[in-house]
Amino acid sequence: MPFDQERRPGPGGGTHERAINLPPAILWLIVINLAVQGIRYLLSEAVDDSLVLQFGLVPANYTSDTGVGWLSLIGAPIAYQFLHGGWVHVGVNMLSLAAFGAPVERTLGPRRFVLFYLSAGIVAGLAHALLYSASVDPVVGASGAVSGVFGAVLILMRRGGGLTSLLPVAGVWIAMNVFFGYFDLTPGAGGQPVAWAAHIAGFVYGLAAIRLFLPRLPALPDPPQDVD
Repeated sequence: MPFDQERRPGPGGGTHERAINLPPAILWLIVINLAVQGIRYLLSEAVDDSLVLQFGLVPANYTSDTGVGWLSLIGAPIAYQFLHGGWVHVGVNMLSLAAFGAPVERTLGPRRFVLFYLSAGIVAGLAHALLYSASVDPVVGASGAVSGVFGAVLILMRRGGGLTSLLPVAGVWIAMNVFFGYFDLTPGAGGQPVAWAAHIAGFVYGLAAIRLFLPRLPALPDPPQDVD
């Protein structure tokens, strides 16, 4: 998790250091995800199950007539990113977001980061839906979006010279997701299917798409010319 080493003015002209410095978009994403999980904890089991079925990502809703409404069809690709299988599941995802996302948001800015984050989750969900098109099991969690953020931070590290090659890290990460997904070992999934394909798709999207979200640098002015 990023720690802020910047010294800021304190009372009486002194200075103090903030223990944890999270950019605003990441902070709000964490607060919203935890709030959603907390609200769900207060709901009855029947209401919570209905919520997950309506706004979890169910591939069969898009390939067959399951009777769900248009609100679910349109909202699920984003809403499923804010639903989780339990406190451990949301905790792991939010800790990962805090750890990997800070340098990405500081590079992109809050608005571009949120667009990138949500789009990574949408692409991840789409990949899972395409691979398991007949599945009626709802997929929930921010893992696909967080995987996109992880891919993005690797690209930024590579551009900054902090990573000599992407292949070893990317290869190990993909192999781990296939392994944990195959053996259904994702922590805190709460009985939900492990969307390993969504994790990999989000990661690959992060690697490929982060360049599209990078802010353009202002053009440098032409150097002055000598006039005889």
